[in-house]
Amino acid sequence: MFKKILSLLLITCSVMASLTCAESSRNSAKDTLVIAHRGASAYLPEHTLEAKALAYGMRPDYIEQDLVLSKDNRLIVMHDIYLDSTTNVAEVFPGRTREDGHYYTIDFTLEELKKLKVSEAFVMGDDGLQAKYPHRFPLWKSNFQLSTFEEEIELIQGLNTSLGYNIGIYPEIKKPYFHHWEGKDIATIALNVLKKYGYTDRQQKVFLQCFDAEELQRIRFELMPALGIDLSLVQLIAETSWGEKLIEHDGTIQNYDYDWMLEQGGLSKISTYADGIGPWYPMLMEVQDGRPRANNVVRRAHRRQLQVHPYTFRADPKKLPEEFESFNQFLHFAAYQLQVDGLFTDHPDQAVNYFSRLRSRSHDH
Repeated sequence: MFKKILSLLLITCSVMASLTCAESSRNSAKDTLVIAHRGASAYLPEHTLEAKALAYGMRPDYIEQDLVLSKDNRLIVMHDIYLDSTTNVAEVFPGRTREDGHYYTIDFTLEELKKLKVSEAFVMGDDGLQAKYPHRFPLWKSNFQLSTFEEEIELIQGLNTSLGYNIGIYPEIKKPYFHHWEGKDIATIALNVLKKYGYTDRQQKVFLQCFDAEELQRIRFELMPALGIDLSLVQLIAETSWGEKLIEHDGTIQNYDYDWMLEQGGLSKISTYADGIGPWYPMLMEVQDGRPRANNVVRRAHRRQLQVHPYTFRADPKKLPEEFESFNQFLHFAAYQLQVDGLFTDHPDQAVNYFSRLRSRSHDH
């Protein structure tokens, strides 16, 4: 009799542990933020107002804006400091390259930039220009243009008013080191625009992100206090080899070393000035015998009260990591195994739909 009671107790404990684990998993999925990476960039040219409007209709939690400066100090929403790979700048302004062959956004006024057509991202292939993502919106179809940060904020805030939702913004200050070299303070300009449109504290849905640790510390301890604002900051983490930040050292230009961020003490330092990290998703996992599993980065970050918002989750053919059979499985892994707090995706509709189903399932239980 005692053995039977003990056996029943063990079974009950096992079931309760399973339910607790499942509930924890459901909660982690339920709270996973969906961040529309450059808008609905899987469906329309990235960072166009049309891509942002489409993304808005997909009901993500946040929509991302990458910010670079024009010659006349206007914040332009685009991913790169070059115009080469998403616009027809070579056709409209031939001869305006720098010595390295690039057309720099910072060399053009807003009036000039508005004359450009924007297309899906392209690369130079053997047969001329080829789409970076062949299955996305066709090159040079329809009519898209660059927009300012103000125009995009007004679009999102306007839709929040007319539709009654509360979708947030997630701006990134691109390459502050480059803008400083050009004599421009992009961080101060961006913060002033945010303040102008009412993004002054953590009550508003806004994260401000950057790959530049020193600039984020300047924003946290110098610029925001001077402006009387307090926003949530996210430290983006790159591979050193990408050259996301360049520094001068002993008279030479070299890549900033990002390795310290995930080494011992790195996350603790980040937690002194940022509220979250934005790592490349492979930094959060390891693969053993063909099976992915979480490493300890998310757990370490959470212990330091840092949110974790990895990039970039794509469902395009050949862009899905080989360890996963479907995009939903990839999302499932992020929410259940990695237990990230949010994720950047080019396919916000698919992510929203998947996490909505998880929420419905948890409510049914």
